[in-house]
Amino acid sequence: MTQATTIRCSDVAAEPLPGSAKQATIYVIFEWTRAWSRDVLDGDTFGQELTAKLKAHLDEAGATLQLIRQPTREGRNIDNHHLYVVFAEHGTIEVLHVDGPEAILDLDLSAPLRCGGVERTRPLLLVCTHAKRDACCAIKGRPLVTELEQRFPSADNGDVIWETSHTKGHRFAPSTLLMPWGYSFGRMNVEATTAMVEAARNGEYFIPGNRGRGTLTSTSQVAEIAVAEELARTGRHVNYGQLHIIDEEVEPDAGTATVTVNDSRAGVAYRVLLNTRTVDGVISSCGKNPQPGEVWDVVSVHALGCENNEDRQ
Repeated sequence: MTQATTIRCSDVAAEPLPGSAKQATIYVIFEWTRAWSRDVLDGDTFGQELTAKLKAHLDEAGATLQLIRQPTREGRNIDNHHLYVVFAEHGTIEVLHVDGPEAILDLDLSAPLRCGGVERTRPLLLVCTHAKRDACCAIKGRPLVTELEQRFPSADNGDVIWETSHTKGHRFAPSTLLMPWGYSFGRMNVEATTAMVEAARNGEYFIPGNRGRGTLTSTSQVAEIAVAEELARTGRHVNYGQLHIIDEEVEPDAGTATVTVNDSRAGVAYRVLLNTRTVDGVISSCGKNPQPGEVWDVVSVHALGCENNEDRQ
């Protein structure tokens, strides 16, 4: 009798990556070396009383919580906890060293760099290894983060590489978040991820595996990546923060969208036309049945010329 083969959700590449990024603008990233429950704010990680206070504080600011830990056993022997506050729209990271999760309640999340910490200029790469959320994150995330730690050891690189809790989209595992810009990446091998980290050190936009920027809608995520691809195709340089969404018009009934993206370096705006498409066989999590899903496809990218557009993100 042949045993049925288990199909992991991340083994089925039914969807394109662009447009699937975790949406958030403010990230509170807290180092926690103890166990992570399936939902880190379900009360099992920090206890019901503290969790309720944390949720209220984060919800008031519209912030999302990521837990992190070092990949190595030595790195988890800590005297205090790293606490990063990221304002992705502004591209800022503030770092503090605190005694425990209660310190999150004291954060001023009303604007960037108001928490009394130190501004960090190096990027952070968070690799999801949250096995209790989905097995794919452990199966594919842990080997990646282990290899990256060897290539970018914390002692020499300032804690660039971290394991993290759920990043949305375990079907794209290994799934990563790149800070301070809030970009999600998926289906990345170690060579591609190494190249992405090296590029991020110089603020250079990385296209392979890019799921989009979480500060944007899914439609605008697709459009921004399409413009970055067009610029790269024609040999032009792109940095994070260079492209800005200045208009988005979606026609749900028609399944169409028009997004205008401004290249602030060149002063050129691009109009991106998109259509929706139904894809079959999307497995959202391991153990679930395949379902149809809706994705956005790029129809065209058209340069409008040099214009003084007022950027809006």
